[in-house]
Amino acid sequence: MLSVNQLRSSYGRIEVLHGVSLEISAGEIVVVIGANGAGKTTLLHCLSGIQSIQDGNIIFRGESFNTVPAYQRVKHGLAQVPEGRQIFTSLSVEENLRLGAYLYMDDKVDRDMEDAFNMFPILREKRNLSAGGLSGGQQQMLAIARALLSRPSCLLLDEPSMGLAPILVAQIFDVIKNLKSLEVTVLLVEQNAFGALSIADRGYVMETGNITLSGEAQALIVDPRIRSAYLGL
Repeated sequence: MLSVNQLRSSYGRIEVLHGVSLEISAGEIVVVIGANGAGKTTLLHCLSGIQSIQDGNIIFRGESFNTVPAYQRVKHGLAQVPEGRQIFTSLSVEENLRLGAYLYMDDKVDRDMEDAFNMFPILREKRNLSAGGLSGGQQQMLAIARALLSRPSCLLLDEPSMGLAPILVAQIFDVIKNLKSLEVTVLLVEQNAFGALSIADRGYVMETGNITLSGEAQALIVDPRIRSAYLGL
C-alpha cells in the first residue's frame, strides 16, 4: 500500500532524513520506534505532504505521491493524527468530527459518526461540549476519531500515547489494534517501544534519520539491542 524509497528531507541546510526506505502492506500495523530527534515525525510529515522532500520516492497505492499536494492526500486515503493531537479546542466534539468528514456530503457521515461514538463512548457523552474541556486521553480519542471520519485506507499516527496515563495508553493501543477490523492500514510512530511493538505486525528502528533495524514485531521485542536501547532491559 505504501512504499518509501531512499527518502531525503532537510530543514534548510540540515538534512534530517538520510535515505529512508520502508514498506507497508495493506492491513498491516507497522511501527517506527526511535528516540527524540530520530526523524520519525519528519518522516510522517513527508508522507502527509507538509514537509518537502529533496530526493527519493513515496508511492501510495501504486501512485507517486511526490508532487501530490498535502490537501489532496486525504482524498486519496492517507490521513494523519498529528503529535500533540491538535484538535480545534474552541469547537465542540461533534464539530471536530464533522470537520474530519469535510470531503463528504453524503448520508453516510452520520453512520460514520455513530461508528466513532461506538468506538469512543465518552465522545458521545461529550459531543456538544467544547473539545478544549476534554482530558488529554479524550482529546487523543477525538483526534483519532476525526481522522477516521475522512475514511482513510492508511492512517499515520504520531506518538498517540504521549503524555497519557498508563491506563489510557492501553486503551489507545487497543483501539489501534482494532483498526484492523475496519481494514485500515496503520503506520505508527512511537517512543513507547514495547506497547507499539506488542500490537504491530512489523517494525522499523530509526536513529538520526536512518533506518537501522527492521523485522517482525515479535522478533524485535526480544532482540537484545532493542531491549537494551528502548525497553530498559
